Amino acid sequence: MRARLSVAVLCGLLFGIGLVVSDMVNPARVLAFLDVTGAWDPSLAFVMGGALVPSALAYAIRRRRARPVFDTKFHVPSNRQLDLELVSGSTLFGVGWGLVGFCPGPAIAALVTGRWEPALFAAAMLAGMFAYRATSLRRAALKS
Repeated sequence: MRARLSVAVLCGLLFGIGLVVSDMVNPARVLAFLDVTGAWDPSLAFVMGGALVPSALAYAIRRRRARPVFDTKFHVPSNRQLDLELVSGSTLFGVGWGLVGFCPGPAIAALVTGRWEPALFAAAMLAGMFAYRATSLRRAALKS
C-alpha cells in the first residue's frame, strides 16, 4: 500500500512538472491553440501527441502482464456505453476549457503559481463535483 501511494504521488508530481515545463498551466496558451482563425499556437498539439507515446506503450505493456507492479489488477474502464452523463459531462468539460483555458490537471498544477484564477477554477470545480455527487445520490435514493 505504501509503495502504491508513493508511486501515485511520484506520478502526480511528474505530471504536474510536465504541465509547468510545457507551460500548459498558462490558459492563454490553451486558448491560443483553440484560436484556429487567429494567432494559432500548435504547442498543445505537440503536448497531446507526446502524451500518446507513453500511453500507447503502457497499453502495450498492459497486454503482456497479468497485473501491475504495485496493484492487484489493472483499473481500465469497461463501460463503453454513451449515456447522457458522459455526453453532458464531456460537453461541460469542453465548454469550460474553451472559456477559461483551464482543465483540472493544469488548474491544480497552476495553484503553485499563487494566481487567483486557478484557485477560482479549482473552487468552482470542487463545487461542481459536490453538486454532482449530491444530485446523483438524490437520484439514486429516488430510484430505490
